[in-house]
Amino acid sequence: MSLLETHAPAQLFSESSSTLASLGLKPDAIEAIRNPDWPLIESDLAWSRQPDQHILTLADPLYPEQLKQIADPPPLLFVRGHPDLLSRPQIAIVGSRNPSSLGSETAFEFAKALSAHGFVISSGLALGIDAAGHEGALHGQGLTVAVVGTGPDRIYPAKNKNLASQIIKQGAIVTELPPGTPALAHHFPRRNRIISGLCRGLLVVEAAKDSGSLITARLALEQNREVFAIPGSIHNPLARGCNALIREGAKLVETVQDILEELHQYYQQDRNYTPAPEQSMLDLEQQTLLNLVMYDPTSIDDLVEKTGKSVETIASMLLILELNGYISAVAGGCYTRIK
Repeated sequence: MSLLETHAPAQLFSESSSTLASLGLKPDAIEAIRNPDWPLIESDLAWSRQPDQHILTLADPLYPEQLKQIADPPPLLFVRGHPDLLSRPQIAIVGSRNPSSLGSETAFEFAKALSAHGFVISSGLALGIDAAGHEGALHGQGLTVAVVGTGPDRIYPAKNKNLASQIIKQGAIVTELPPGTPALAHHFPRRNRIISGLCRGLLVVEAAKDSGSLITARLALEQNREVFAIPGSIHNPLARGCNALIREGAKLVETVQDILEELHQYYQQDRNYTPAPEQSMLDLEQQTLLNLVMYDPTSIDDLVEKTGKSVETIASMLLILELNGYISAVAGGCYTRIK
C-alpha cells in the first residue's frame, strides 16, 4: 500500500524522522520528505492552477480506481485536459513506431470503430501505431488519452505536437512525471504500466519480437487485463510479436467484433452512449462496395472491374469493411460477405 493512501502529503511532511522510518522509508526518502524542495513544489502547484491542468493524488475522487489496482500505482498523476475520462472504459492500442502502411490504417480504423462504441482509446503518443490510434479516435469524434513519458508540459516526439493539442481538447494527456521532466529512456518502460493499468483491454497491432509493445502487453496480462493481438504473416518481422502474444494466450483479433465480444459489459455500462445503427458506420461508397461482395468468394479483381476504382482504393475499403465485421478474407485473395 502506498503511503499516500494512508497519509495526506501535508501529514507526511509533518511526521518525525523516526515515524517515517517506522513506516518503512529508507534514509534518502526520509531526507527528501524532511527537507523538500519547496520552490519546486510551489512550481508544480502553480502549474496545476492553470486552466485544464490537474494534479491527482491517490485520494482524489478523480484518480481512476482501475489504476489503483496495479502493484505500484503512481502516487500522483499530472493531467492536461479532462481527468474524468481516466475512469471511463478504455482500450489501449499499441504497436510499432515504424509500422507498415497497412498497420497504421488498421490501428486507425480499429480506434475509430471502438470509439464509436463508447470506448476511450488510450496509447502512448509515440510515432506509428500509437499516433494512428489517437488519430482514429479523434477522427471518429471519440475520446482519447495519451500516457506520456515526460512532464505534462513537454511533448515528445515534437512531431506529435499538433496531435497532442487535439488530444488535450478532446481527451487527456497524463503522466506521473512533474512539469519540466524531459524525455529519458528509462521513463518509457515505467509509463507502460500506466497504459496497461488504465485500460480494460489492450490491442497490439504490429510489434517486432523484442518491442516495447510486448512489455506493455505482458504487463496487461499480469494486471488481468484482456490482451488482443492482430496476427500476421510468419515472414513479416512486424507480426512476430503479435503472433508470440497469441501463443502466450492473447486473443486473436480479426474484427472489432472480436474485441466487443470480450468487453461488451464495459461499453454497455456507459448509459450516456447509444450505439449507432451498423449501417451508419458506412459511407455511400463503402455500402456500395459491400453490396458487390457476395456470400461466395469475391475477388478484388472482380470488384476493381465492377467499380472502376484502383486496387489500392478497393483494398483500403475492404479493410474497413473487414474490421467492422461485414466481410471476411478467404483463400486466394478473395472476400465473402458475413452480414
